[in-house]
Amino acid sequence: MPDAMNSSATRPSSSSAAEGNRVAVVGGGPAGLMAAETLAAGGLAVDLYDALPSIGRKLLIAGKGGLNITHSEAAAAFRQRYGARQREMTPLLDAFGPDDLRDWMRGLGIDSFVGSSGRVFPLDMKAAPLLRAWLRRLRASGVKLHMRHRCLGVESTPAGDRNRVRLRLQTPAGEHMVTADAAILALGGGSWAKLGADGRWLSWLTAAGVPVAPLRPANCGFDVGWSEFLRSRFAGEAVKNIAAWVGKSAGRRDGAAGKRPDIEAGTRDAALAAEGNGSRRRGEFIITAHGVEGGLIYALAAPLRAAIERDGGATLWLDLLPERSVEQVTAEIAHARGRRSLSSHLASRLGLKGVKAALLHECTAAEVFAAATTDPRRLANAIKALPLPLRATRPLDEAISSAGGVLFEAIDDKLMLQTLPGVFCAGEMLDWEAPTGGYLLTGCFASGRAAGLGAAKWLRERPAR
Repeated sequence: MPDAMNSSATRPSSSSAAEGNRVAVVGGGPAGLMAAETLAAGGLAVDLYDALPSIGRKLLIAGKGGLNITHSEAAAAFRQRYGARQREMTPLLDAFGPDDLRDWMRGLGIDSFVGSSGRVFPLDMKAAPLLRAWLRRLRASGVKLHMRHRCLGVESTPAGDRNRVRLRLQTPAGEHMVTADAAILALGGGSWAKLGADGRWLSWLTAAGVPVAPLRPANCGFDVGWSEFLRSRFAGEAVKNIAAWVGKSAGRRDGAAGKRPDIEAGTRDAALAAEGNGSRRRGEFIITAHGVEGGLIYALAAPLRAAIERDGGATLWLDLLPERSVEQVTAEIAHARGRRSLSSHLASRLGLKGVKAALLHECTAAEVFAAATTDPRRLANAIKALPLPLRATRPLDEAISSAGGVLFEAIDDKLMLQTLPGVFCAGEMLDWEAPTGGYLLTGCFASGRAAGLGAAKWLRERPAR
């Protein structure tokens, strides 16, 4: 990363100097950078503080395999990805959604394209050129960057007839206090602590009387009690072209090798009937030594986590052959197989082999296979509605993002904390979550812009000195 990313910008904004308002932005991720840009564009002087030696580390890591910055999905479906906080996030996304984000990228000289899955990427797929262009724009607008400045607390104090905000910062030179006219906190959630999002702010905001929800893993993997055979043979393999959904629990695994949930055909038929409950997704995931992870799992992480918190376990239902109906699968199983083994028959007629076949055996009782000749529908139901019991989420620090944080009930329509006038919040530290696929990043950009506009509006509306 060029040295320019690690240094402070020095040219102040003349218009902000005339206004006399200075805003502190804490956090150098997408939300903080967007807040800083929005403030600077409004003629305000901006100091941006980050605990790490360089800006945007999590963004760079997220773009390692291609920066999926947003999604081309229709607006109504896009908003639904924000789950329980769809209502709160909708105004932010309406003001700065996927098309606006692509236009903003274009303004930085970064063209984008829509992939076959609807995901949007920079033309060269990389995060670093975008970040470099963005930091050049921020420096040109007078934003000052202060690295290795960790925020240890914030307070809102009266100064005559106008509030001021005081930040306690740990710097290479020791602790010191910074006073600003307003502050935007964009400190991230609690995942990937080594990249700066360590959730330490939770304790000092709670002490300041800010209502918060505990941080929990989002876009995370889950633990499964695999048999030693599946773990040793298939850990690291992708399970492709399947569908999955969250439905009624199939019961908890006891974790012992060879023990499988005994799910009767009627239960599987009920699971198939429940596919229309809105959680069904198509995609792929990865088998890990501990359980499962990957895009399809992340898309369902919120309801799976909720089921685990509520019931102590959750069931991920899998359709191993989403392009075939139960009737079609039943007919193929019932087709005469001669002297071939059932495994060879399933591989030949249905393409079920490798990791998919292993999953089918892992999660289906032996008697279902034994009855395949006389009751093929039962095995077809297993293939079309395979219950995979999940034990727990993986640890928070392994997650791509986190749920929980500052409650929306604690902020006003400008994203300002009601208990700390002049202090605004943005990004993952707010209590919302969204899956990967561009939804998470879009929410961070949109909330950062909203917080910047909110702070600028609040400063304009304050009484004159």
